Amino acid sequence: MPSLKEIKGRIASVNSTRKITSAMKMVASSKLHHAQVAIQNMLPYESMLEHILKSFLAAEVGSQTIYDQERPVKRVALVVFSSNSSLCGGFNANIIKTMTKAVDAISNELGKDNVEVYPIGRKVAEKASKLGYNVKCDLADLVDHPNVKQCIDLAMELGERFANNEIDKVELIYHHFKSAGSQILTHKTFLPIDIESELNADHERDLTSNVVTKQVQDYLKKKGRKTKKVQENEVAPLNDNFIVEPDMHTVLSQLIPKMGHLMLYTALLDSVASEHAARMVAMQTATDNADELLRQLNLQYNKSRQQAITSELLDIVGGSVNN
Repeated sequence: MPSLKEIKGRIASVNSTRKITSAMKMVASSKLHHAQVAIQNMLPYESMLEHILKSFLAAEVGSQTIYDQERPVKRVALVVFSSNSSLCGGFNANIIKTMTKAVDAISNELGKDNVEVYPIGRKVAEKASKLGYNVKCDLADLVDHPNVKQCIDLAMELGERFANNEIDKVELIYHHFKSAGSQILTHKTFLPIDIESELNADHERDLTSNVVTKQVQDYLKKKGRKTKKVQENEVAPLNDNFIVEPDMHTVLSQLIPKMGHLMLYTALLDSVASEHAARMVAMQTATDNADELLRQLNLQYNKSRQQAITSELLDIVGGSVNN
């Protein structure tokens, strides 16, 4: 049985750890709030632009471009989003696991040399380099400081390479931020433009709270079921009455690049918000575990102290009786 001094040392150590995890939880909560505001300010514009453009491409016969036409896949690029730091639960591990599965699946079909990885985040960049993948760039600074210009540059580079047949498919791997307690690992196609995805897209989000409670999750589930019932009963046809000015080529040449960089920027903000939410949950869990451990250690300390006092009293009483 450990001595009182050892137990006191463990209590002090756990107390110090608890202070750190509690502080990190508060910092992550603050950063999550800023990330939610960033998504909330940008999301309506991006969602509506994506809906309008995909509806337009689906409705207009003459609107087909090279960016929405599927072709035989010979070379694939993966844009993978992770964090720059640890202590966020299984956030990075899930991203890396999905990336390795995707690379292995493509490598078995096309060969490892025909897979390119664009890592956004130090954790996934280090893992991709360690595994010997074809890493094209280092955009770790985007995670700490989300920047629209760099997203535009990356989208333009991917678009040009796709147009020049250097790559035939671009996929995104990131966490979709649904709520503070729910981040959905997403693997979707960036190029060619997936028109069908608009019909099955999940636009339900909770951007108003960073509190992880069972009530919040139940609310989201109920809201999702109501939305599904409305969609089943009421079929909203696509608006196919478009007036194009000055001409089709000019409109698409402006809208498609804009939608591309907004999709990348949205994925980046989703990933950043998901990272802070995952870290907040992980640190909250660590703090709760520290509280439970402190309770057990204090109980053990009190029992040991009481046992020591009882032993001393028995020794004193025994000595008095003998005398």
